[in-house]
Amino acid sequence: MDPMETDEKEEIVDLTVDEELVQLSHDQLKELGNTYYKEKKYTDAINYYTQAINLCPTCAAYYGNRSATYMMLNKYAEALEDARKAIRLDDQFVKGYLREGKCYIALGDPVAAVRSYSKVLELEPNNENALQEMKVAEQVKQYHDMAEEDLKKGDYRRALFCMDRCLDAAKTCVKFKVKKAEFLCLLGRLQEAQETTNDILQRDGINADALFVRGMCLYYQDNIDKAFQHFQQVLRLAPDHQKARETYKKAKALITKKEEGNEAFRVGKYEEALSLYTEALEIDPSNKFTNSKLFCNRATVCSKINKLQQAIEDCTKAVELDDTYLKAYMRRAKCYMDSELYEEAVRDYEKICQIDTSRENKKLLQEAKLELKKSKRKDYYKILGITKNASDDEIRKAYRKRALVHHPDRHSHDTQDKQKEEEVKFKEVSEAYSVLSDKKKRMRYDNGHDLEDLEGGGFDHIDPNQIFQAFFGGGGQGFSFGGPSGFPGGGSSFSFQFG
Repeated sequence: MDPMETDEKEEIVDLTVDEELVQLSHDQLKELGNTYYKEKKYTDAINYYTQAINLCPTCAAYYGNRSATYMMLNKYAEALEDARKAIRLDDQFVKGYLREGKCYIALGDPVAAVRSYSKVLELEPNNENALQEMKVAEQVKQYHDMAEEDLKKGDYRRALFCMDRCLDAAKTCVKFKVKKAEFLCLLGRLQEAQETTNDILQRDGINADALFVRGMCLYYQDNIDKAFQHFQQVLRLAPDHQKARETYKKAKALITKKEEGNEAFRVGKYEEALSLYTEALEIDPSNKFTNSKLFCNRATVCSKINKLQQAIEDCTKAVELDDTYLKAYMRRAKCYMDSELYEEAVRDYEKICQIDTSRENKKLLQEAKLELKKSKRKDYYKILGITKNASDDEIRKAYRKRALVHHPDRHSHDTQDKQKEEEVKFKEVSEAYSVLSDKKKRMRYDNGHDLEDLEGGGFDHIDPNQIFQAFFGGGGQGFSFGGPSGFPGGGSSFSFQFG
């Protein structure tokens, strides 16, 4: 075989595809593109349409066909560019306007889509496809505008509903997906928002809007360093990104103010810390996670300066923002205990034990239950007007003062109702003194033992007159109240039951 002949044959076999396509007319190339389009081999179809365009760059139909193919691949930016080239070449090209409108919807621009369909209806007023798509575009525009207004009003739930309706018409629209993620973030549904933005960024890693929303999620999770990195990256990609600039500024102000409050608290400047935490809470109401911490921090300050009610209110706000915030429940429960609101304290400690079943928390719950049980009895300390740490001398002085005030003889000239009222108070004062002046009884009372169980059988048949007389040296000498004894039987012994 002749070597030259072999070389020539090899040259013919090694012709490239483009060299082969040069031998076809642009119309033949278009037909090949149509064939591959029907077979759903869209990449091959685009290749043939492109070759046809290269041979005949003034044919609007070729651009229209390639636009339709790009749409099948969800490449709407490329599809839009081809559709616009087609109608520039032929301003009567109805299919070009229809494809342009579909691309605008898919890219999240319903206003432009309405313009495209309006042009179709100018050319063909009864075009059913255009009439139907116009309704869709107008609905999308309406829901989009409503979502923007709801965002301004802070009605994020309704904004999310409106954006879902937009996505019903444009399921692949990245712009609408990012908007939805933003609304989810503002509603505190951070995981859903992050999943949406992560999906977008896997396909387009430099989507500034998606990066911004993911940065917001990190910021609301108190992951400040990563959040700041995202905001900085957004501003490098899009220096005029207003939302990123404003949120970044707000985030820095919030964190700075919070740290200033923490420092003031550490050095014991409680009033200053209270003011700084209050200022921080006004910076960004949408940041629930950080604001929950700020409310708890402010509650801690309030408890330090004995503003227990405000501390309780701040803890309540903290757990409303984060219902798993253990520290806020602990702080509120302690404030309830200090305020002697034992039922509320028990509820909080029960919630705490659901979150963290540690031995210490169970012990706190039992202590709260004991205080609740004790609170349902007569409070002898309150009756005598003394604290639970009162000394023996303070107990005696308190009894002396109140026994004289409430002794029935002092009220012998009052109405019967008043006499009965003072008689009850006198008995309670005597009852309180009989327990608190006895160290053993007082200890058992403080430990929560039932009064009936003290001394094995309660305090039946104790005469408050006897306690009074014993205290003042017999018969109440030196104390004349100007009338007969207010007790039945002229001051004779009578019984009363503790409990």
